[in-house]
Amino acid sequence: MTDSNINVALTQWDGPFGMPRFDAIKDDDFGPAIREGFKANLAQAEEIANNPDAPTFENTIEALERTGEILNRAATLFFVKAGNDTNTTIQKLEREFSPLFARHAGEIAKNKKLFERIDTLWNKRDALNLTVEQAQLLKKHHKSFVRMGAALEGEEQQKLIAVNEKLAGLGTQFGQNVLKDEADWVMFLGQDDLTGLPTSLKDAMASEASSRGKDGQYAVTLSRSLVSPFLTHSDRRDLREKAYKAWIARGENDGQSDNRPIIAETLKLRATRAKLLGHDSFAALKLDGTMAKTPEAVNELLQTVWEKAKTRAEEEAADIEKLMRESGDNADLAGWDWRYYAEKIRSTRFAYSDDEVRPYMRLENMIEAAFSVAGRLFGLKFEEKEGIALHHPDARIWEVKNADGEHQAMFIGDYFARPSKRSGAWMSAMQYQSKLLGKSAIITNTMNFAKPPKGQEAFLSFDDARTLFHEFGHALHGMLSNVTYPSLSGTSVSRDFVELPSQLYEHWMTVPAVMNEFATHKETGKPMPKALLNKVLAATTFNIGHDTVEYTTSAMVDMAYHQNDTGVENPAAFEAELLAKIGKPAPIAMRHRSPHFQHIFSGDGYAAGYYSYMWSEVLDADAFLAFEEKGDAFDPELAKRLLDNIYSSGATMEPEDAYIGFRGKLPTPDAMLKGRGLI
Repeated sequence: MTDSNINVALTQWDGPFGMPRFDAIKDDDFGPAIREGFKANLAQAEEIANNPDAPTFENTIEALERTGEILNRAATLFFVKAGNDTNTTIQKLEREFSPLFARHAGEIAKNKKLFERIDTLWNKRDALNLTVEQAQLLKKHHKSFVRMGAALEGEEQQKLIAVNEKLAGLGTQFGQNVLKDEADWVMFLGQDDLTGLPTSLKDAMASEASSRGKDGQYAVTLSRSLVSPFLTHSDRRDLREKAYKAWIARGENDGQSDNRPIIAETLKLRATRAKLLGHDSFAALKLDGTMAKTPEAVNELLQTVWEKAKTRAEEEAADIEKLMRESGDNADLAGWDWRYYAEKIRSTRFAYSDDEVRPYMRLENMIEAAFSVAGRLFGLKFEEKEGIALHHPDARIWEVKNADGEHQAMFIGDYFARPSKRSGAWMSAMQYQSKLLGKSAIITNTMNFAKPPKGQEAFLSFDDARTLFHEFGHALHGMLSNVTYPSLSGTSVSRDFVELPSQLYEHWMTVPAVMNEFATHKETGKPMPKALLNKVLAATTFNIGHDTVEYTTSAMVDMAYHQNDTGVENPAAFEAELLAKIGKPAPIAMRHRSPHFQHIFSGDGYAAGYYSYMWSEVLDADAFLAFEEKGDAFDPELAKRLLDNIYSSGATMEPEDAYIGFRGKLPTPDAMLKGRGLI
């Protein structure tokens, strides 16, 4: 039963293919539905806790898997809206409900009778005759309850709940501040300001200006799809400097959207949380249960890469400074110069331009390429469906069928940037696959590609196309899931394993058979010439020192923040001191400076976990090597092992066991370092 005052469209998904009816939902509907979800979920937990029968896996753990549907559905649709098409009403609700979600989880964890049932099962787990999947689920629920403070008593438990509530609110405010800075900043330009810019970028800038009511002008925003190519191609050093400084200063100002005080408070609270739960640091807490396991293992990998990356970046800087002097530019090399001069070196060394490549990278073709690879590897087929209302008019939906022609999942793609959308690219699950609940997956991919002028097709850069394949790899991890329990479904794996399916999938984009079929010219329809493709592929490790320094500094700062056992009073000084200590080249900024480092401060999903992209890169480089050793990127036997152990298994086994099940052994960093051109 649900409250008659809530909009059932939020909780009863009775649209086509079991989709929610987005067109029947208003912003004001979310609050009542989420509150009803809290109430219903607490009642369900209480019912399980008060079951007079002795605890069993079925009446306790499996019963918990069946709870929370009203809350899960209402909250899922709310966060889809908040991430993809926010507004002042939604942002106000976010600030209100973020701490309430944390409080709700704490209230369930406080239920002593419920935790006693879970703890009883955990303590006699070896005698329960559980399947491997059931054992994993019991472990996950027990650890989750412990981390929410279920094993604490009285004052300590209440303190942890209060800390978690405060952290949730801070994470929401952090993300909203970054979005505000990104949405508010724009640089309008005239025709005389466009020297050096490729036609495709000028078209995208004109479209952006038009969408802001400035027809006939050109706009640079802080969307990566605009600011990054602008910094790469603009001949105007003064404009590059202005855009670059705005880009790296998001969240760092003296106004209402200043994130520096939020960072300091967040780090202090996280350190407190870790101590309450018996860990030396927040990093130790977060790494418990991951493949890396300890901060020391993470630091060892990062340090191994760092020295090689810094050496390469210093060589790249010397090349750039030489070109600057030859060009008559005697200024010191700055962050707003690097991409510009690096592009001149790249275009000379590899003799191609972005405008030569882009006509071959039609967005529609790249979507079809990602689908085609999934078909060849895993037998999937994709059928686009019209007339289904989604969260935004730009979003599109496909039904996914398996090799037998049966329904497998639904896939939603939302590809274009807009001011109301969070920056970056991501995958999310609107519904997890579960045999227990009889549900198939509903998966979304969100990008921020520059939207073309009305009536024109969208074309991607080579890096944009890689991003599309990356996020589609995550989507496949969700869509191919074949597990019993929703808590173990799809991407519900450790943070340093979750990037394996996505980063691995990127490799198939550049397989010659894929490029020849889908990277075809917009006018002639002919595939990208082999000579041009070879240049593009040879250039993938160009500027790798810069790119690796960008990433590794972010990961090292993340780990240093969270290994501090008391928090950090002055994050800006801490960041600067660490970067000076490790010798970061001055013209290279962190990929995500602390005040806009949403991975680690808009919630704690990647906190003490940003390293995971590189940890997973060690795995994905070794995994694709298996196909290269076979001489067939679509080898059926390997594809089957990949499906069974990686893409469909969710968290039903330990990540090490999953990887060994596919590859037969765990990898070393060698293939990753070789792939980056660092050895």
